[in-house]
Amino acid sequence: MAILDSSIVNVALPKLMSIFGVGADSIQWVMTAYLLVSGVVIPVTGYLGDRFGYKRLYILSMIAFTIGSALCALAWSNSSLVTFRVIQAIGGGMMIPVSMAIIFRIVPRDKLGMALGVWGITAMLAPAIGPTAGGYLVDNFSWHTIFTINLPIGVVVSVLARLILKESQILSDLKFDLPGFIFSGLGCFFLLLALSEGQDKGWTSQYIVTLFVSSFFLLLLFVIWELQTPQPMLDIKLLRNPIFAASLTATAILTIGLFSAIFLIPIYAQNLMGLTPMQTGLLLMPMAAMSGIMMPISGRLFDKIGAFPLAVVGMTVLIITTYSMRVININTSLHWLQAMLVIRAGGIGLMMMPITTSGMNTVPPFLSGRASAMNNLVRQISASLGIAFLTWVMLQRQTYHYQIMGDVTGVNHPMAPVLLHGVGAQLAAAGIAGGDHTAAALMALTLQKQSMAVAIGDTFFVSTIIVLFVIPLIFLLTKKRVDAQRAIEMKRYAPKGAPGGAPGGA
Repeated sequence: MAILDSSIVNVALPKLMSIFGVGADSIQWVMTAYLLVSGVVIPVTGYLGDRFGYKRLYILSMIAFTIGSALCALAWSNSSLVTFRVIQAIGGGMMIPVSMAIIFRIVPRDKLGMALGVWGITAMLAPAIGPTAGGYLVDNFSWHTIFTINLPIGVVVSVLARLILKESQILSDLKFDLPGFIFSGLGCFFLLLALSEGQDKGWTSQYIVTLFVSSFFLLLLFVIWELQTPQPMLDIKLLRNPIFAASLTATAILTIGLFSAIFLIPIYAQNLMGLTPMQTGLLLMPMAAMSGIMMPISGRLFDKIGAFPLAVVGMTVLIITTYSMRVININTSLHWLQAMLVIRAGGIGLMMMPITTSGMNTVPPFLSGRASAMNNLVRQISASLGIAFLTWVMLQRQTYHYQIMGDVTGVNHPMAPVLLHGVGAQLAAAGIAGGDHTAAALMALTLQKQSMAVAIGDTFFVSTIIVLFVIPLIFLLTKKRVDAQRAIEMKRYAPKGAPGGAPGGA
């Protein structure tokens, strides 16, 4: 639910604009508010889980998310909807890292791969089925249902969590790191805001540059403060662990590459091929299903052979398929595209969670909450960075190709007046007014669509280059290296124990 609600609202935005009588700038905050708040609360989940118990925090975050969903369904204006999305995001942002931390505390280390493989199905399925589910609910029911669908699930899960889960060890002597929370909260807020609004405001505008500079210095202060405070909110020293650091870096790069399909294909399908959101969802459904199938399989294999072999095979599949999709154009077969997406999803599903799990596996159990918060914060920022960067690449390449095509086949071509006059005459004979002007508009529209299609192909080529940077990192994730680093980390933290003075291995 938490991941789904970051994308399910997308297709309802046009209807909400007409209902609330607001423009695109105002309605966009329905999405932006959720993104920003969920990113801000992630870093503090490790402290809250250690201090008050992960079971209690999970239930409270589920309740907050459910209440926020109910309030969103009752919203009477754009401002009220944005406010209620903030409440929803507080719960949604916490649920993801808290649930991961719970898994690390209740599942034996030799079965973690399988457990996180099942857990990771949601991360792969939700972005793909979100627009489909949203489109179906909005088309067949009303916009309220994209929020009310969460209510019965939230109630049932809260009750089951209360009955089934066992509470983790509570470290009551932990002190809240207020400066760390302020530095990280504001730094993440400014960074995510800049990434979400940079394309609209202009990447070199004073507003966006100020946000980036502010976030840089705030996050720098956060790192400096966390390194010297005795009870940090996020244990930056975890990055001394080379396996965990390599795992985080690889996850960040792959998350950026992953969005080349999740973000670009709906644009291609709806803007260029004329598919509805529902049809686009059906196009992406086999890809999501393949990811869901591969996640537990890769988790089971990880428990036996480690991450390295899976990462090698998965990376090979990902690189070949992403590079192959660079040839996408206006005439590309949807069946071929769907087949490539399915194969690509198989590669991603094979390696994504093993790469994450190998790093988390080297972290002592009592630090799993802090490590989970760091891992999910990296994912959140990487996803925003990926969308922003790939959008910029696509628009830049579209402008480039439109100019080239315009010079070769557009209105600037010497034969263009003759061609336009002929097409205009045919349009006039068919009873369509406008003549040459209508023909010129149709030519410009055709060039624009073709240039966008080629630009999307270029963006897949850029995504291929991005994921190539993961290759050196996966050589650090062999089973032998992971096991050795886990022993080193357990020995490093054993004399000191968990945060707040609790014995190590809580």
